[in-house]
Amino acid sequence: MTTFSAARDALEGLALGDGFGERWFPLFRSPKDAFEQIRARRTPEEGPWHWTDDTAMALSVYGVLTAYDAVHQDRLAQAFGAGYRADTGRGYGHGMHLLLPKLAEEPGSWRTAARELFDGQGSLGNGAAMRVAPLGAWFHTDLDEAAEQAALSAEVTHAHPEGVAGAVAVALAAALAARARPSAPRSGPAPAGPELLAEVAARTPEGAVRNGLHRAAELPAGTEPWRAADLLGNGQKIRASDTVPFALWSAAHHLDSLTDALWTTAEGLGDVDTTCAITGGVVAARTGLADVPPSWLACREPLPDWVARADAEAAR
Repeated sequence: MTTFSAARDALEGLALGDGFGERWFPLFRSPKDAFEQIRARRTPEEGPWHWTDDTAMALSVYGVLTAYDAVHQDRLAQAFGAGYRADTGRGYGHGMHLLLPKLAEEPGSWRTAARELFDGQGSLGNGAAMRVAPLGAWFHTDLDEAAEQAALSAEVTHAHPEGVAGAVAVALAAALAARARPSAPRSGPAPAGPELLAEVAARTPEGAVRNGLHRAAELPAGTEPWRAADLLGNGQKIRASDTVPFALWSAAHHLDSLTDALWTTAEGLGDVDTTCAITGGVVAARTGLADVPPSWLACREPLPDWVARADAEAAR
C-alpha cells in the first residue's frame, strides 16, 4: 500500500464530509426540522455540495506532502496564503481573515503573526484539526512522526497548545484508521471505538482536547449522537476541544462505513461542516469512498485537477 493512497482517500473523505455538512446550515434556522431530516436520512438538496475552508486548507497540506514528503512550515504558510488569495469566499474564520493575507505576502511571518492572534494567545480553534486527516494517513506507519508532523502543520496558524493538540489527535486517529485498511499489514486487531479513542488520548498533549477524548472513550455503548454532542461539544464554540472529541467519537464507532459516520456526525448539528470533515477524513483513511452512494458522489464538488497530477508525481 503506497503512503499517498490512504492520504488521498482521507482527502476525498474530508472534502465529501465538508460539503455534506455544509448543506445542512440553511436548515439550522429550524434545528428541529434539520435534526428530523438527518435522523430520517433524507439527503440534503441537490448539489453541488461545495466544500469550505476546511478542504481548501487540507488541499494545501496535501500539496506540501506530495511535494516534500514532510511539513515544511514556510512552504505550507505560502500555500495557505495562496489558497486564500485565490478564493476568499470559502468560509474562513475571523482569525484566518487576519492571518492569511499576511502569509500570502510574507510566508515566514507566521512565526510572529500566528502568535499575535487573539490577544497574543494564538488560536485554539478547530482549524488545524479540520484539515489534518490526510497528513495522519500519510504518516500512518509511524505514529510518533504523525503526531510530530501534525504539530508542525498546526503551528503555522494555531499557536495555542489546544489548537495544536486538536491537530495531533485527528492525525493520530487517521493514522490508526489507515493502519486498519483491508490491504494494510498489521500484527493484531486494529483499534476501534473506545480503544481507538483511548490510544489517541494517550498520545495527545495534556489539556482540554485530551480530557474530551477520555470522556468520549468512556461514553456507554449505544449513546445517541445528540447526547454525545451535548456531552462532548459539537463545534459550536469553534474550539478544538469543543469539536475534536465528538468528531472522533463518531469516527471511532463507524470505521467501516463512511456514510454511517457522516450521518451520525450530522446528528450532532453545531459546526457540522467541520465535524463531518474531521470524521470523513478519518474514516475514509480506512474505507475510501467504497460505501458512498453514487448520488452523493454526483453532488460533491470535485477536487482541483492538480491533485491527480500531484498523486502521479508522488507515485514515482
